[in-house]
Amino acid sequence: MTAIWEKYLDVRDLKNYSTSGFGKKYGIGKNPALIIVDVTYGFTGEKAEPIEESIKKYPASCGVASWESIKHIQRLLMAARDIGIPVYYTIIEGYKDSSNERVAVKGNLFSHPTLLEGEKGTWVVNELKPIPGEIVLSKKKPSAFFGTPLVTHLMADKVDSVIVTGCTTSGCIRSTVVDAFSYNYQVIVPEECVFDRSITSHAINLFDMQQKYADVVKTEDVIKELKLLSLVK
Repeated sequence: MTAIWEKYLDVRDLKNYSTSGFGKKYGIGKNPALIIVDVTYGFTGEKAEPIEESIKKYPASCGVASWESIKHIQRLLMAARDIGIPVYYTIIEGYKDSSNERVAVKGNLFSHPTLLEGEKGTWVVNELKPIPGEIVLSKKKPSAFFGTPLVTHLMADKVDSVIVTGCTTSGCIRSTVVDAFSYNYQVIVPEECVFDRSITSHAINLFDMQQKYADVVKTEDVIKELKLLSLVK
């Protein structure tokens, strides 16, 4: 099957990366965790509708792409819960009483009323609603690791690999993946479980993460590996 990024790259690029030895696959470790990054109404809107409509209420929304991805994240989340691996969520909240310059992105996008602390735009979508025992971490920067206790939770749970899902591929997903790699975790990105407001940014960042920092694989393959892991345990 053709990779989503291939139509954006010329033959020279693909050949040079391959020849240089990029793209090594690590697979899932023995003790994985699932991280769901910022799948909140602020990034999805309240229903599947064109991004042009969705951003009228939620300016950070990714529109229809987010709801297509949520279906896949739901399946992966169910599999994670079935075998009992740790699940972590992150949300981004703008400050209510101070400047939001540089919260998550350049400028003050997160001063928008729907994206402030506690507002609906910061809630995890109901389709992925956390259950007791699953941890939700609030952050102010792109990476799920920056300014949060995520790594201490992963250490306590003896996690050796992380499955990173959510949004946006070019922003918070990429930042989280690079930090996870920097902490020496094996990193898996299920292709259909991440989304972005730009298909080009989505595709190119998936390619770059696959070559350097993570295994970008199909969601179905991740679920199969998790089921096999549960049999070993």
